[in-house]
Amino acid sequence: MSLFGLGSKNQKTFRPKKNAPSGNKGVQLKKHIDATLGNGNLRDAVRLPPGEDLNEWLAVNTVDFFNQVNILYGTLMEFCTASTCPTMTAGSKFEYRWADGVQIKKPIEVSAPKYVEYLMDWIEVQLDDESIFPQKIGTTFPQNFRDVVKTIFKRLFRVYAHIYHTHFQKIVSLKEEAHLNTCFKHFTLFTCEFKLIDKAELAPLIDLIESIVTIC
Repeated sequence: MSLFGLGSKNQKTFRPKKNAPSGNKGVQLKKHIDATLGNGNLRDAVRLPPGEDLNEWLAVNTVDFFNQVNILYGTLMEFCTASTCPTMTAGSKFEYRWADGVQIKKPIEVSAPKYVEYLMDWIEVQLDDESIFPQKIGTTFPQNFRDVVKTIFKRLFRVYAHIYHTHFQKIVSLKEEAHLNTCFKHFTLFTCEFKLIDKAELAPLIDLIESIVTIC
C-alpha cells in the first residue's frame, strides 16, 4: 500500500500542498531544495545557499516541511482516531495540549487527530498571512518571523513524535519506515542547522535524534 494512497477520503486534515512563498524567489529556492535532495545529501540540502536571504530560506522550507508532515500524517488518519488516540501523546511521559493564543488561549486536552487538525489549520493561517509570509519579492519579513517559524517547527515535531511512539508499527507494516525516517532526518538536520527547536522539546525522540546528529 502506498504511503500516499491513504487519507485522501478526509480532506479536513489531508489537504492540498501549499506552494512556495515569496514569488519567483521562493520558486527558485524550492528548485534548489529539490535539486540538493535529489543528490541524497541531506546535510547539504539544509544549508543556506550562498548569497540567499535567511528568512526567504526559512519560509520556503517551512512550507516544504508542512507539506511533508501533512502527507505523512494523512497516511495514518484511518488508524489515528479519537478512539485509538484520545489524547495527543508521545509515549507515556509526554502529552500535548492545544492552544493557539487567539480562539483557544488556555491549553485544552484534545485527541491526537483533533490536535493535528487544529495544528494544520493554524499553520495554514500563518502561511496565508502575507504580513508573516510575504508573497512578493522585496517585501520585508516581520520582526517576529523567526519566532513564528520556531513555533511551527516545534508543533510539527510533536506530530513526528506521536507517529513514532504510537504508529510506527503501522508504518512498518506499510513498508514505509524508510520514507518516514528520511523525512524526519531531513527535518531534524534543518531544525538543528538553524536552532529552531529547544533541546527540551526534543526529549520524546532524543535517542533517534542523537543517532542522526550531534545535538546542537
